[in-house]
Amino acid sequence: MLESIHSPQDLRKLKRGDLPRLAADVRQCVLDNVSQTGGHLSSNLGTVELTVALHYVFNTPEDRIVWDVGHQTYPHKILTGRRERMPSLRQLGGLSGFPRRDESEYDTFGTAHSSTSISAALGMAIAARQKGESRHAIAVIGDGAMTAGMAFEAMNNAGIEDCKLLVILNDNDMSISPPVGALNRYLAQLMSGRFYSTAKNMGKNVLKSAPPLFELAKRFEQHAKGMVVPATMFEQFGFNYIGPIDGHDLDSLIPTLENIKQLQGPQFLHVITKKGQGYRLAEEDPVNYHGPGKFDPKVGLVPAVKPAKPSFMHIFGQWLCDMAAVDKRLVGITPAMREGSGMVEFHKRFPDRYYDVGIAEQHAITFAAGLACEGLKPVVAIYSTFLQRGYDQLIHDVALQNLPVVFALDRAGLVGADGATHAGAYDIAYLRCIPNMSIACPSDERECRLLLSSAYAQNHPVAVRYPRGAGVGVAAGSDLDTVPLGKAEVRREGAGLCILAFGTLLYPALEVAEKLNATVVNMRWAKPLDEAMILEMAAKHSCFVTLEDACVMGGAGSAVGEFLQKSKLLKPLLSLGLPDQFIEHGDPAKLMAMQGLDASGIEKAILSQWPDIKS
Repeated sequence: MLESIHSPQDLRKLKRGDLPRLAADVRQCVLDNVSQTGGHLSSNLGTVELTVALHYVFNTPEDRIVWDVGHQTYPHKILTGRRERMPSLRQLGGLSGFPRRDESEYDTFGTAHSSTSISAALGMAIAARQKGESRHAIAVIGDGAMTAGMAFEAMNNAGIEDCKLLVILNDNDMSISPPVGALNRYLAQLMSGRFYSTAKNMGKNVLKSAPPLFELAKRFEQHAKGMVVPATMFEQFGFNYIGPIDGHDLDSLIPTLENIKQLQGPQFLHVITKKGQGYRLAEEDPVNYHGPGKFDPKVGLVPAVKPAKPSFMHIFGQWLCDMAAVDKRLVGITPAMREGSGMVEFHKRFPDRYYDVGIAEQHAITFAAGLACEGLKPVVAIYSTFLQRGYDQLIHDVALQNLPVVFALDRAGLVGADGATHAGAYDIAYLRCIPNMSIACPSDERECRLLLSSAYAQNHPVAVRYPRGAGVGVAAGSDLDTVPLGKAEVRREGAGLCILAFGTLLYPALEVAEKLNATVVNMRWAKPLDEAMILEMAAKHSCFVTLEDACVMGGAGSAVGEFLQKSKLLKPLLSLGLPDQFIEHGDPAKLMAMQGLDASGIEKAILSQWPDIKS
């Protein structure tokens, strides 16, 4: 059946009775493809019926669907003309793992960071109203994404607008309680029906002339709903709350959505889904099947062989536990990224000092600032791309007050299959312009641990940035040694050319230096720069190259150029880093090579600038 569906128009031609079979085909298609490419699995298996129902009831793409985060949109991609391209998912030149406006007209808004859907959908709904267009805007948001303040800011705004906005809470974390059944299906359809809506509005008009009776009726309705639904707080925002209903029951979803389609004003539908639905192994272990690599669906995930080289994430996790063991002031904070940031062991060993604040990066940073005010030593484990979401808090609440908060920035540089939305390309540029901030750039596993300890020893805010995956395999050790703030080290002595390497590009720099007889300095810190080292190198060398796996505009190379200019040192400088463009998803090593940041590309860039440098 799925092979006959090339667009939602084909889907809407099917009989209602055919939809469960189609949903089963979509689920199998997701499983078959993700097991071959890797990607998000549990979340996509959980949204199959909801996706089918939305495209069946609403006139997409005229009606707009905004998928929050977007890692659950594989069924959406399959049903909107991209089924045959699914084997290219998250591969270089292939389908993105998230919605993208330039990929399909059905991807109405690009998402990959959470909690943006309600704001975007509200903008679309009001735009339709303003332009005199009769179409719906639907935001599909998960219960995790609802923890972010932005979602509630949008709800607060939406509740006062008369527009065709539907917010669907895809609740896959709370348990499916007894109300999600036949009785609740009936009540949901009743509450979404026109008769109920009309009667409710007539009752309001009649009772408003007698305020005590109106208030009594309002309280009675809230109490009655409270017996069959988990909460009615969304109605306080001005939404008409409907649900919860079973998000895997098409006989419940479709009539309810059809009723909602006829209602006026902002609507809120609460659906209960199960991560991994339809694939037993993912149902039983949705965390490990959240983003698996390639696997055999018949066998499931096989316990991974312990990697020969630990990842930077694991180095951080071990350091965090070791430092916590010797300093009771340490507290660890994560915005809902315990596994991704390597904090599982810390949570087990130090549960009283572990804080998962949910998807709330702004709060995480100001929360850390409050802890630091009282003498504790907070370590915020956060992806580089997500720290961007708390930038004002970083400046206003941490740096301005010069509070000793350590930011462990995972996923610095390019991240591979997740693509441009998750790339940590901008952290050096956006951090180094903030007074009181320092930035450490470890080159390998051993140095990552060393610089984390050095950052923790400071009495001001410090960020330690490190990439996804493993380094070159240098043993990290178990000590808590430190190095001086802002102190670089010479790793190779040469002549003529001096390469200043920031972070893991130290190792391709050393490879290039062997061919060009260049000096290599492991800078270690993007801020403060080791200015004394740069002056010393300037006295011995004729030209400089800077290397960083971050945006070259405003980055570490810019910092070196600014210092050279300030010092009136007229030395030729070539700054190599990520270009002024968003870099797509693909294999990280290949992407770096495409940007000229592997050893071959670095050598080529240097020789292009100074053809006679070898001699």
